[in-house]
Amino acid sequence: MGIKFYRPTSPGRRDGSVLDYAEITKTEPEKSLLEAYPQTGGRNNHGHITRRHSGGGNKRMYRIVDFKRDKDGIPAKVAAIEYDPCRTAFIALLHYADGEKRYILAPAGVTVGQTLMSGKGSEPQTGNSMQLGDIPVGLEIHNIELRVGKGGQMVRSAGGWAQLQAKEGAHAIIKLPSEELRKVHLTCRATIGRLSNADHQNVKLGKAGRNRHLGIRPTVRGTAMNPVDHPMGGGEGRTAGGRHPCSPSAVLAKGGKTRRRKNPTNRFILRRRKKGAH
Repeated sequence: MGIKFYRPTSPGRRDGSVLDYAEITKTEPEKSLLEAYPQTGGRNNHGHITRRHSGGGNKRMYRIVDFKRDKDGIPAKVAAIEYDPCRTAFIALLHYADGEKRYILAPAGVTVGQTLMSGKGSEPQTGNSMQLGDIPVGLEIHNIELRVGKGGQMVRSAGGWAQLQAKEGAHAIIKLPSEELRKVHLTCRATIGRLSNADHQNVKLGKAGRNRHLGIRPTVRGTAMNPVDHPMGGGEGRTAGGRHPCSPSAVLAKGGKTRRRKNPTNRFILRRRKKGAH
């Protein structure tokens, strides 16, 4: 996988780059694993904007990805590596021995024709999914469950990986990409290896239009608004805001705590994530 640069025929082309998609082996998705992906423009059922800077963009279909990996003991052959417009990592199409087809998050290094397994008795190889209690300490993992049977919730973006550092009692200690140390029950599942498309973070969009294609609308600074629109708005001439940076609803933007102090899962966090690490 690499990054492709074009001749600078325009300022946007000069400063932009794209992925070469060398890993992609199939361009048409599996129709049985597609569903509609309606666009909301960031509005709820009352028509009020609940997510700012969202709207427009290319139409897309949602690929139904198997985050649970619960087909235990049935070998699956990797039929294709595909692009998914709804996520940064690539996805892999699996053909199971019983005839079922499923999408999974494609780990880096998995190739077409490779056989993957899940559940008890699986080898600790890249792409195989098993309980944390069966994974050797020190391996890289992704798509980690937080609750047994709910499906992977952590470490699902392009190039992501966590490390299984230890096992203590009924829990495993995992170091996340944000450098947070967290305890997860040993019966929760994870997939071995790191995720594909690690070069995603190195792509430069180059022009505002490519952000619009992604469904991201422009962001207006709070200090450029009127006082009725933003806590930092108004003032004669240009001002520094007059208060700590915040959102339109006055939530602190830099260093403000957003996690509930009495969150019952706080006891599973052994070390908080570092600022700027994520």
